[in-house]
Amino acid sequence: MAASEFPCSLVIDVPFPDHRLASTAMRSLKVDQEPSSSVQRSYSLVDSKGNPPSENENESGTILRTEYNATTNRMLRVAVNGFMESLGVVLQVMEELDDVDVSGMRSSIT
Repeated sequence: MAASEFPCSLVIDVPFPDHRLASTAMRSLKVDQEPSSSVQRSYSLVDSKGNPPSENENESGTILRTEYNATTNRMLRVAVNGFMESLGVVLQVMEELDDVDVSGMRSSIT
């Protein structure tokens, strides 16, 4: 589909303490498909400079980047609201499993 069919876009960067947690969050969120064909979503891991992770760096790929494209602003808003709810659940599970203290991180993104 042409980019002109999806004129509304948004990029959301969510920082995580390490690559493993960012990757776990991405895999958890990736399983849900967008319910509407009016919205396209993609996930990737990037470093603090927006570059793809490098295997030589320990802190590489600690940011979960979610890119949205939608046909209308309304469809974009609905999709992002759903993403934020799902992200909140993922962060809560991480926190409850005592995997990492993400409580400070969660308040900065929601």
